[in-house]
Amino acid sequence: MNASESSPKTAIVRMYQARQQIYPRDVSGRYATLRWTCVWLTQLVFYGMPWLRWNGRQAVLFDLAARKFYLFGIVLWPQDFIYLAVLLIICAFSLFLFTAIAGRVWCGYACPQTVYTKIFLWIESRIEGPRSSRMRLDRQAWSLDKLLRKSGKHLAWGVVALWTGFTFVGYFTSIHDLAREASVLGLGSWEWFWVLFYGFATYGNAGWMREQVCKYMCPYARFQSAMFDRDSLIVTYDAARGEPRSNSFQKTPAPTSSPCIDCSMCVQVCPTGIDIRAGLQYMCIGCAACVDACNMVMDKIGARRGLIRYSTEHAITENLPAAAILRRIFRPRVLIYSSALLVIVSVFLGSLILRVPLKVDVIRDRGSMGREVEDGMVENVYRLQAINADEMPHRYKISVVGIDGIALSGDSEITLAATETRLIPVRVRVPHGQGRPGSNSISFRLQGLDGARSQANEKAVFYIPR
Repeated sequence: MNASESSPKTAIVRMYQARQQIYPRDVSGRYATLRWTCVWLTQLVFYGMPWLRWNGRQAVLFDLAARKFYLFGIVLWPQDFIYLAVLLIICAFSLFLFTAIAGRVWCGYACPQTVYTKIFLWIESRIEGPRSSRMRLDRQAWSLDKLLRKSGKHLAWGVVALWTGFTFVGYFTSIHDLAREASVLGLGSWEWFWVLFYGFATYGNAGWMREQVCKYMCPYARFQSAMFDRDSLIVTYDAARGEPRSNSFQKTPAPTSSPCIDCSMCVQVCPTGIDIRAGLQYMCIGCAACVDACNMVMDKIGARRGLIRYSTEHAITENLPAAAILRRIFRPRVLIYSSALLVIVSVFLGSLILRVPLKVDVIRDRGSMGREVEDGMVENVYRLQAINADEMPHRYKISVVGIDGIALSGDSEITLAATETRLIPVRVRVPHGQGRPGSNSISFRLQGLDGARSQANEKAVFYIPR
């Protein structure tokens, strides 16, 4: 026995699978058109929204410096944080509902990673050519043609990424001011940081990482199975019809005789590089590119469409018709999600509609708890932080109740400009003998005087020396 035979063999365990470059083939069809429609709609909203004007200002602006969030005719303040929390709950329930009904429909059509990968792949195919040309170009040695094509592609990617980063920052800084500053390279340090950071993230995720984000970084791919059931629509392969596979490309004499011809088109068009014929996989984003590709092949060989299609596990195993699939949509899980979502959205919209555009907080003067003044009156000093959340100036009357004879000392009417916050010093007096020594509960009220129909009440404590 020699030394090489006696030494144990070392097993190499790889913790991370090396990435294999994926070259998705272009495909046309019903779902490809739907994906491009979603790309256009989402990007028109994202790129166009900051440029819309409303009441002389940006329609949608999250002004963190001024702590004001503008959403068309609504102005939200930090005190309105509850609306953001409810909005996130609505998004979560919507995701649960859509996933229970149609699987990863969000991932396949509207997810930013999917949308920008689609845009970047379109740029790549326009500059480097179709799938076969891109594969051949990458195998070639460096030449002037390859350098020009690669440089042009990355330059175009960079322009899209920077414009995306610029637009993102435009939601937090007035985009018109941002454009003027950018034209003379006068952006602030934080603005530069976020434009470049978001642009770099777009460039890296959509240009380089692509399916790696969906496979390894996105948490949705990991917990989606908890929201699926056997009646959720998924992209699936009809193995009962497709197996055993045939290598014949001749047109079949009967439309029912249409097994898989193993052309691998479904794999070539998949943006994550999986084979849908192996069954449901967490890497599948439900984009239905394989459905369009398979239907195109079936049309060419004269076979029946639907070998790969949107269906459910129940429909595949029990050969259910489309009407039965639709009836199974209204199952307990979907009804519970829908009811909860309807209630939350109704409460959210009702709260926004009935929201009073006036807020008031009471701040006691800590330097003086209570003191006696002329005529035997007891006086407490407060500061009222009044917020006019409307985009119109309004006049308000300040009053106070809670103790017999309690009244304000000084002017009781104020005018607040549009979206103004003001600290208002207020002196409150109580006749001697009214109230009990120590703390007494009172309430401040601000009432609109110019038809604003706004009223705000805030509790406070009036202190009478013992």
